[in-house]
Amino acid sequence: MTGIRLTAPAPGWAIDADVVVVGSGVAGLTTALRCAAAGLATVVVTKARLDDGSTRWAQGGIAAALGEGDTPEQHLADTLVAGAGLCDETAVRALVTEGPDAVRRLIETGALFDKTESGDIALTREGGHHRRRIAHAGGDATGAEISRALVEAVRSAALHTVENALVLDLLTDAEGRTAGVTLHVMGEGQHDGVGAVRAPAVVLATGGMGQVFSATTNPSVSTGDGVALALRAGAEVSDLEFVQFHPTVLFLGADSEGQQPLVSEAVRGEGAHLVDASGTRFMLGQHELAELAPRDIVAKAITRQMHHHGTEHMYLDARHFGAEMWEHRFPTILAACRAHGIDPVTEPIPVAPAAHYASGGIRTDLRGRTTVPGLYACGEVACTGVHGANRLASNSLLEGLVFAERIAADIVRDRPERTEAVEPVGGSTSPLLVPESRAAIQRIMTRGAGVIRSAASLATAADDLEALHRSAADEAGAAEPKVAVPGVDAWEATNLLLVSRVLVAAAREREETRGCHWREDRPDRDDENWRRHLVVRIAPDRRLVVSRTETAAFPPVRATETPDCSSTVNHPADAPEEPQP
Repeated sequence: MTGIRLTAPAPGWAIDADVVVVGSGVAGLTTALRCAAAGLATVVVTKARLDDGSTRWAQGGIAAALGEGDTPEQHLADTLVAGAGLCDETAVRALVTEGPDAVRRLIETGALFDKTESGDIALTREGGHHRRRIAHAGGDATGAEISRALVEAVRSAALHTVENALVLDLLTDAEGRTAGVTLHVMGEGQHDGVGAVRAPAVVLATGGMGQVFSATTNPSVSTGDGVALALRAGAEVSDLEFVQFHPTVLFLGADSEGQQPLVSEAVRGEGAHLVDASGTRFMLGQHELAELAPRDIVAKAITRQMHHHGTEHMYLDARHFGAEMWEHRFPTILAACRAHGIDPVTEPIPVAPAAHYASGGIRTDLRGRTTVPGLYACGEVACTGVHGANRLASNSLLEGLVFAERIAADIVRDRPERTEAVEPVGGSTSPLLVPESRAAIQRIMTRGAGVIRSAASLATAADDLEALHRSAADEAGAAEPKVAVPGVDAWEATNLLLVSRVLVAAAREREETRGCHWREDRPDRDDENWRRHLVVRIAPDRRLVVSRTETAAFPPVRATETPDCSSTVNHPADAPEEPQP
């Protein structure tokens, strides 16, 4: 335990439960439904409304070996290739073998997938897949349909839900075991202000951290809250340097910030071409799958073309689809494009890469357990080893399903007893950032740790982030401090700073190009030295410590053991003499 917590009022109310699930996407709601079905008192906490989880934004679909002639082994092979040597093969095997039945159980829950004329599930292809294995719904509204089905199931089961609530910190007992979470409810309702859910099992399914960058496909709530909470609680995170930039995001202008419209990979799966301003296809000859190469390869190719031509975007040409196909297969994307003055039926779509998915996160084992007893992580917030250095398209929803069921099975089997939370020994609070710091963090990260990185750009980013951190710490210790007022905006900015510092520390350490980590000063993949994972934690002296694993395999998840690492690197530039992460 680090003893570090966010600056916040003491909880004014409390709920007792057996399990608290934080997040209402596919990972969180699947876990909650399975736990509740087994008779456990389950509470779902979500940052927005119940149906506003990140899952609803997923367009393409969910990957599983459901089609004739397809097998889990083929799905495994494609996943391992995309992961660029860093996938945990055991975790991937669990994903692809358990995935088809998990999808069928999702259908039994009420999710309606698109069908062929013969009544089979309609399947398409996306980048990195050698077979058509992507099940979709509503054409390009798969996430929305999955969210609808799960939310309806949760409401039918009358689960206790706390909406519009930002999770703050983990509660622990005298033995260091999980005892619940503190949270802040925004607005009126049954609960208001800071409170607590007291439970011996906490499942973090809080989604991603795309808001560390200026342009992202992630919603505004994706501020890395789960990763930040876990770090403050003493958990390990891994592979955070591997941020996937989706190749084809609708280009709205160089100054556009916040959530950007995604143009699903399924559009390329159905035959759209990437072209430059002259209409020339540039993916031909760069990879055997051309436009359907893994995402990191396509994003790099687009970026190179942009640099070569001195432009800010390339184009996705699907005019040959015709109006009927656009209207029936991709109605959501068609509407988004037309809302911004672009008609894909008659003109190419301007696209550019934008931050999309964190392949790394809170380190877990195959049962979703973290290095903190009683704390679990699932979905994008977790690092199960499935994605390696680059997530294969449409494996994210499947990972949420499969590992949610594994987590629920572990909790149901153990049925941990409730214990009393205690104040951490030597506890301290993290200095809050003013809300305006959010935009500054995003600019720093976009410049220094975006699609293309270098030792120089990352060093500048680290220095600039450290300056923000020191400024907040100095202000908090001033005789007449003008500190940020505790509140959602300040807490989110503080979480963003912590996860940004960790991401940059890991990216500086990894001196190679692998998957979606692209170092222009280290352009080659170096398996001999870097087919390893980087594990980051906050040390007892409050420093960020980056450790390198001995092999491509993760060490066992044990709360009382130090990982077996070949090197440990302190980053004093990322932590002051008396830092308060």
